[in-house]
Amino acid sequence: MVIIITGASHTGKTALAQKLLKMHGYPYLSIDHLKMGLIRSGMTDLTPMSSQESLTNLLWPIVREMIKTAIENDQNLIVEGCYVPFDWKKDFDENYLENIKYVCLVMTENYIRNHFDDIIKYENIVEHRLFNDFTMAEAIADNEYFMAKCREYNIIPHIIDEKYSTDI
Repeated sequence: MVIIITGASHTGKTALAQKLLKMHGYPYLSIDHLKMGLIRSGMTDLTPMSSQESLTNLLWPIVREMIKTAIENDQNLIVEGCYVPFDWKKDFDENYLENIKYVCLVMTENYIRNHFDDIIKYENIVEHRLFNDFTMAEAIADNEYFMAKCREYNIIPHIIDEKYSTDI
């Protein structure tokens, strides 16, 4: 089984992947680690500040083939990160799709406004972020973008509204 966890920044993708690792023993791949490996190795001219679209175009073909390999080898894997295209299903036939679970985490504006201090408080729960200048406005805009894309691509997101729960 491959579980894809995506969503806007600070929605708890890595924390959920870590929880699933502990619960099920499934290893996980952070797409951010792959991104930084390619950037730091000089294998791309992109930077951490490049557009999400540019980074997705670079990373997704690699991640997609890693997912296929895991399924072909009957291995479990959790893939987490924001660089998953919303039309991801088109890259897999039914034999692969029946072995993939997809979760898109989206926080409502109401949740962000009422819990922004908690969002910041828990941003380093699994990893230490080098840049801690995330704003409420960015959080709202990022989550609105993911919600709009979910609607556009007929994806049912996991909506975080009144309380945060990783029981998915």
